[in-house]
Amino acid sequence: MDDFLAARSQMALSLGFHIIFACIGMVMPFFMAVSHYKWLRTGDEVYKQVTKAWSKGVAIFFATGAVSGTVLSFELGLLWPVFMEHAGPIFGMPFSLEGTAFFIEAIALGFFLYGWDRFNRWFHWVTGVVVGVSGLVSGILVVAANAWMNSPAGFDYVNGQYLNIDPMKAMFNNAWFSQALHMSVAAFVATGFAVAGIHALMMLKGKNIAFHARAFRIAAIFGAVAALLQPLSGDISAKDVAKRQPAKLAAMEAHFHTEEKAPLIIGGIVDEKNGKVDYALRIPGMLSFLAHGNFTAEVTGLDQVPVENRPPIAVTHYAFQVMVGLGMALVLVSLLYFIALWKKKSWLQGRWLLKLFVIATPMGFIAVEAGWTVTEVGRQPWIIHGIMRTADAVTPMPGIVYSFYIFTAVYISLSLIVAFLLYRQIKMVDKLYN
Repeated sequence: MDDFLAARSQMALSLGFHIIFACIGMVMPFFMAVSHYKWLRTGDEVYKQVTKAWSKGVAIFFATGAVSGTVLSFELGLLWPVFMEHAGPIFGMPFSLEGTAFFIEAIALGFFLYGWDRFNRWFHWVTGVVVGVSGLVSGILVVAANAWMNSPAGFDYVNGQYLNIDPMKAMFNNAWFSQALHMSVAAFVATGFAVAGIHALMMLKGKNIAFHARAFRIAAIFGAVAALLQPLSGDISAKDVAKRQPAKLAAMEAHFHTEEKAPLIIGGIVDEKNGKVDYALRIPGMLSFLAHGNFTAEVTGLDQVPVENRPPIAVTHYAFQVMVGLGMALVLVSLLYFIALWKKKSWLQGRWLLKLFVIATPMGFIAVEAGWTVTEVGRQPWIIHGIMRTADAVTPMPGIVYSFYIFTAVYISLSLIVAFLLYRQIKMVDKLYN
């Protein structure tokens, strides 16, 4: 492994872990706030117990997300100094605002955790809502910075110089809305199904049914609503990518040849050498429609992209297939759940529905990881799309491979600690909230 690959691998590892902590930190406070609201309105003590249990999980993920996010900030400067030298003054604003949102979130979380029986009950609830809103805003701001890398804006690039810098235009670039929407909805899908799946498992085990049933319903509704909205945000993102990054779209679909009535490719094995996809299902004209809203529109293929500017095709295509496939599976589970709520109440008593949610527990986060793989790998070989190559931005410092090994050990240790803490919290439910 050379230093360039080690630097990319270290960033991928850090992002892969942080995105899980960040998604849960963004979304869980909303679950907590809904449960808290239900307790305030109904006086049902079980909802208060659920709120307190979830608040401990929020605290765990806030702490781990803060640590992993701080590491990422340092890694940008350490691993990609050339990138930060030029890009820092341009897209620094969303990072600065994200820091402000983070501090607000930290203060509000402190008020919430230690405010039980000390504040006015409704003010206490508002602090929990502020935790969720500030966390969501924080996530959107970070995504805006990433969107700038996909759609550079807010400067003029003249003879290798970055001139006439406008941080506001950089932050609200052409990609920020579609990426922020898609990522935010994905966070609700992943966290909703993960939390619902854990509570479904405890219900199947017959433990503290009243507690887990209420928690399951809140998380399942959030996750199911988001899952049904996700294809809409995905459509917005796909059309945006088709316009701004045709090479990325072509890699996502392993679309090798420019053509009208381009088919949508489902599955298959990519043969990059011969420019084809074997054993795939093709839906004629569907890619043209999804990309341009017209079944006969021309879709740019990889044959129009110079070889040196093509992203890794197989990785991007497979990651995209995983993301879409798991997303559609969660849509199916969501439809079944809403049918059960509205028409088939008897299904809610069946173990099969709970088992579906248990099976779906990791699907959302696997889809999130696959989606970020599409976003980052699909942009290669650019770190700033069309302007700066990733290879030109890496640090000249030797020995990055050892840093990668150290960070791998740190993140694995961190994940094991978090898993242990969550396992202990779940096991303590029966003792604390009977």
